[in-house]
Amino acid sequence: MSKPTIAIVGRPNVGKSTLFNRIVGGRMAIVEDKPGVTRDRLYGNGSWLNYEFHVIDTGGIEIGDEPLLAQMRAQAEIAVDESDVILFIVDGKTGVTDADEAVAHLLRRSKKHVVLGVNKLDNFKQREQMYEFYSLGLGEPYAISCAHGLGIGDLLDAVTAKFPYIETEDEDDGAIRFALIGRPNVGKSSLVNTILGKERVIVSDIAGTTRDAIDTPFTRDGQNFVIVDTAGIRRRGRVYEKTEKYSVLRAQRSIEESDVVLVLINGEEGIIEQDKKIAGYAHDAGRAIVIVVNKWDAVEKDGKTMDKFKKKIREQFQFIDYAPIVFLSALTGSRVDQILPVIQQVAENHSLRVQTSLLNDCIMDTVAMTPPPSDKGKRLKIYYTTQVAVRPPVFVLFVNDPELLHFSYVRHVENRIRETFGFVGTPIKILSRKKNEK
Repeated sequence: MSKPTIAIVGRPNVGKSTLFNRIVGGRMAIVEDKPGVTRDRLYGNGSWLNYEFHVIDTGGIEIGDEPLLAQMRAQAEIAVDESDVILFIVDGKTGVTDADEAVAHLLRRSKKHVVLGVNKLDNFKQREQMYEFYSLGLGEPYAISCAHGLGIGDLLDAVTAKFPYIETEDEDDGAIRFALIGRPNVGKSSLVNTILGKERVIVSDIAGTTRDAIDTPFTRDGQNFVIVDTAGIRRRGRVYEKTEKYSVLRAQRSIEESDVVLVLINGEEGIIEQDKKIAGYAHDAGRAIVIVVNKWDAVEKDGKTMDKFKKKIREQFQFIDYAPIVFLSALTGSRVDQILPVIQQVAENHSLRVQTSLLNDCIMDTVAMTPPPSDKGKRLKIYYTTQVAVRPPVFVLFVNDPELLHFSYVRHVENRIRETFGFVGTPIKILSRKKNEK
């Protein structure tokens, strides 16, 4: 299931970016004592207690006609559209301003859940200053100090309490859910229409035509599928139009809700850095992946063109070397019939569970053929192995000392598991635990 989304909004210089950094656990947002430093939206991931969620930091909302202020306000409005809960931050030292009242009016009209945080209240003597913020009509204000971390727990308790209830989907319906991701104008919509055999989504040469994600269930040869077409993912800093509100975050949500992700590459233009970043979203989410090279009909070819392109993909996408590659043309329909069987194969591998005895035979053979290296005279011992999860497959090695398990040997074990059991198209996670440790 996709994670809920929190948007942090407010006028400039009230501490939104400081709060964002505290929630995501890093310094992703630039923090400076000048209004308007954060001009674009920043996306991050946070967690509180048993909840995981997306977080959006926005440029401060200013009511004015200057081009930059108008742009910042548009970005904040986009974040409001994308969010499940809005975290409205105000400055407790300055009190309620006309700008705060204007922002509160905008948020009330949004009909979204809003939690009000009154920042810069660094001690209890200042807490009385927050009561005037009841006048904004957004419910109970929460006194916080983003700089010192005071009151953040109570604030996040209030936020997570407003998360939408998500019903657990029936995972036994047998449908394979797959998403198409890629930068704009790689032919995602054309491929959707070709697979479905009808004009399901708008197709245009103009990049960014697809604004929303469209889920379409269908059945082919007795197998149920759900296909998702997502808006093209643009580089951060390129997304400024209000109509481009479903770019990165919507694609990430589609990835989270999918079993298989098709990473589309434009065969005419070749591979660019953005393609690797987009593939990284799917890999980090632990989804099964198929690399699809589209517009292959428009590429001038000789007998070695495909092999050269495959080699280039393997060089550039080493982190997803497990992903199969399909060359096709959504426009002409060439090789499109190969897609669904490959999706089915990688989905099965994504859910594959290996019998424990067979798994341990494989690991013991691996250790016998290539013993683990020793460190300062101490050698790693692998006692036994078990698979603890699927989608993606996760394996735990029980060893004498987890610190002796070098990443290079983990990679060697992964390669042997793949050679023995396949797992084409799916990432594999290998963890280590000390013997008798849960």
